[in-house]
Amino acid sequence: MSVFNTTNVHSATFLLIGIPGLEAAHVWISIPFCVVYFLDLLGNCSLVFIIKTDTGLHEPMYLFLSMLAVADLVVCTTAVPKLLSLFWFHDGEIRLEACLTQVFLIHSCSTMESGFLLTMAYDGYVAICSPLRHSAILTHPVVGGMGLAVVLRGTVLLSPHPFLLRWLPYCRTNIISHTYCEFMALIKLACADTRIRRAYSLIVAFLTGGVDFILILCSYVLILHTVFRLPSKDARLKTLGTCVSHVCVILVFYTPAFFSFLTHRFGHGVAPHIHIFVANIYLLVPPMVNPIIYGVRTKRIRDRFLKFFSFSKPLK
Repeated sequence: MSVFNTTNVHSATFLLIGIPGLEAAHVWISIPFCVVYFLDLLGNCSLVFIIKTDTGLHEPMYLFLSMLAVADLVVCTTAVPKLLSLFWFHDGEIRLEACLTQVFLIHSCSTMESGFLLTMAYDGYVAICSPLRHSAILTHPVVGGMGLAVVLRGTVLLSPHPFLLRWLPYCRTNIISHTYCEFMALIKLACADTRIRRAYSLIVAFLTGGVDFILILCSYVLILHTVFRLPSKDARLKTLGTCVSHVCVILVFYTPAFFSFLTHRFGHGVAPHIHIFVANIYLLVPPMVNPIIYGVRTKRIRDRFLKFFSFSKPLK
C-alpha cells in the first residue's frame, strides 16, 4: 500500500475500505443499500416531476419540498455509486480530485437540506400563526429568493473545505476507513497541524445545521403556542396534524446527522463500523423517507402519485 509524502499529494489516490470489520459482509450490506438508493431515485424524481407539472402544487410548502428533493438526490448520488462499486467490485480507489468533489457536494448539499427544512418550518409558522397573510408574505419571488439564499449559503460556506484539504500533506496513509470521502475522515490522515481547519468545520456546522435546528425549534414553540390557544380541540388536532410530516422529516434528518457529526469529533469510544453505518444511513434513509412521509400524509401528493403509477383513469 503506497504511503504519500508532501511531494506527491497532488496526484494522490486514496483507498476507501468500506465498513471496517464488516468487509466480508459488504455484498450482503450492499443489497439493502442498493434498494434504498433505487427508492431514493424513484421517490424524489417522482416528487419533483409531480410538483413541477401540477400547477396546483406550486405553493411554498411544495416548492420547498421539491428543492429538498433535489438536494437529497445530489447527496445520495454523489456517494452511493462509488459505495456500490466498492462493495460489489472491490473498487475502492478514488483520486484526490474526485474525493474532494465528494466532500464538497455531500457537505454543501447536506447543508442545503438543513436550510430547506428551515424554510419549510418557516412556511408552517406563517401558515399557522399568520394564515391571512401567508400568501402575501410567501410570494413566489420570496420563495425563490429563500431557496437561492439556502443554495448560496451552502456553496459559499462549504467551498473552502476542498481547498483546506487539498494542500495538506497526507504522509501517514492513503487508506480512508469509510465508504465515501468525508471531511473529518480525510483530515485524520494528515500529518500536519489541522486545528484551524477543524475549527472552521465546527464553526460552519454550527452556523448551518446548528442554527437551523435552533430556529426550527423556535418556530415550533411559536406554532404550539398558537395551536393551544385555539378554541376547539378538533381545531387544535387538525392544525397539529399538518405539522406531523415535517416533524417526522426533521427527526429522520437530524438524528443520524448529529450522531455522525458528534461521534466523528468526540465519540472516540464508538466502534468505527457503527459510526460509518450511521453515516451511510444519514445519506440514504432521509431521501427515501421524505417522499414516503409526504406522499402518505399529503392527499394532493398521494393522489398524484397514484395517478402517476397506475393505469386507471386519471383522477379528477
